[in-house]
Amino acid sequence: MAVPKRKQSNSRTGKRRAHDFLKARELQACPRCGAAKPSHVVCGNCGHYMGRTVVEVE
Repeated sequence: MAVPKRKQSNSRTGKRRAHDFLKARELQACPRCGAAKPSHVVCGNCGHYMGRTVVEVE
């Protein structure tokens, strides 16, 4: 069975994990109401998506 010859240093471990953090979602303005929303998602404020109303909002 393959076993590492030496312990991996904290510095090397940190370098490997440098890109493992969570990234914030990209938000875009809704073209109809201007509210911030993730792309390719129905607007929670007005229910608009791809040029038409998908969800009726009160």
